[in-house]
Amino acid sequence: MNETIATDRTKRNADNLELSGKGGLEARDLHAWFGTHHALADVSLHFPERTVTGLIGPSGCGKSTFLRLLNRMHEFIPKSAMAGEVLFNGDDIYAPGVNPTEIRKRIGMVFQKPNPFPAMTIGENVLAGVKLAKIKVENKDDLMEESLTRAGLWKEVRDRLNAAGGSLSGGQQQRLCIARALAMKPEALLLDEPCSALDPISTLRVEETIVQLSETMTIVIVTHNMQQAARVSDYCAFFLSNGGPGRLVEADLTNNIFNNPRDSRTADYVQGRFG
Repeated sequence: MNETIATDRTKRNADNLELSGKGGLEARDLHAWFGTHHALADVSLHFPERTVTGLIGPSGCGKSTFLRLLNRMHEFIPKSAMAGEVLFNGDDIYAPGVNPTEIRKRIGMVFQKPNPFPAMTIGENVLAGVKLAKIKVENKDDLMEESLTRAGLWKEVRDRLNAAGGSLSGGQQQRLCIARALAMKPEALLLDEPCSALDPISTLRVEETIVQLSETMTIVIVTHNMQQAARVSDYCAFFLSNGGPGRLVEADLTNNIFNNPRDSRTADYVQGRFG
């Protein structure tokens, strides 16, 4: 385990117990369907401000579906449906009259596979979302530098901003996608297995970025890497399906999930006895 990441996370774990119930994201009795398939059932979970929560569990247990519900990406999927509430700083993002595009600006998302726009330069990729959303920016160069710096990429690309985004390594491309999300000035960031295709060094750099970003925003990360969940998250939530819809089995401080879980199924999973 990287010592700096571990030390930072341990300190936040102690501090963040006091943050529960004070803003952030909160799911209440969430259900999700794809047509007649009931994919997720009765999930309630709170994500305090300025914390990292890891979503863990076997493939097919609803983790990514749950993640997409948190910023209304779920409704992009044909024949999808949901029930329940998602509160963001106390307001239901699914309430009538709420603009889903505005929600997705405030709750950004980074996907499993790096997806920089191949026809755009590195600099253009960072500002692509801002341009698409027609957001007025006083100084685009400053925003570009700030976003790349926060994503831990500025020093590596500052002399090649006009190079194609696809010319970067896989790890750099993923951090470029994080920078693109950060340029929208989100208040929360959702990451769906952001390191699954990366080498260990690139993974470490993305993890360091996640820890740094959590000082100012709420972060939720889906991961199948138990070591990664232990390194970067303050809290962990374990999902399981058992042939039916995915359900939340247990959620707690990361240290408790890995060292003193309440449910034997959680212990079996984190210790590698299934999944």
